[in-house]
Amino acid sequence: MSPGQEKSDSASASSADSREDRARAELVERLFREHNEALVRFLHARLRSYQEAREIAQEAYVRLLSLDEPGAVSYLRAFLFKTAANLAVDRRRRDQTHDRATDSPAFREFADKLTPERYLAGEQQLRRLERLVAALPPKCRQAFVLHQIEGKDFTVIAGELALSESMVRKYVMRALLYCRARLDWEGSNDI
Repeated sequence: MSPGQEKSDSASASSADSREDRARAELVERLFREHNEALVRFLHARLRSYQEAREIAQEAYVRLLSLDEPGAVSYLRAFLFKTAANLAVDRRRRDQTHDRATDSPAFREFADKLTPERYLAGEQQLRRLERLVAALPPKCRQAFVLHQIEGKDFTVIAGELALSESMVRKYVMRALLYCRARLDWEGSNDI
């Protein structure tokens, strides 16, 4: 076999793989369009949490995409729902195990107790952080407070501040980096 022929065979195998990957992605995309709402409702009924239902659904799609040969599964919709149901059961078991462990007397015995020294150190850290946040530019400060303290989503903040979601993310990231750097610098100068 000549070197040119090897390259040709390699290129055709690569394009076949690429076509196969595109076909797989299109198949999962079609499944998503046709069945995602039903899948999320199905999971929401099991988990009682819309957010967890969406997370589990996303994980089920990822698993479907990672199948070596999705064509080998004759009923992809059934496979998708069964995978999602199994993931939901795993999530519930994990949460129940966590709850049992943290409710045990042994866990509470070893739980971190707040000493007067730690309380004072926390108060001092909080005052430093308040001072640093107050020094931020107004829009940056607003985005940071709305996201980090009030727990609002970037999209909601963007609407409230009449900014793009990307700009809100940048403001929050800048504020986080600034505060972390200043706290680290102040901490190293206290020694």
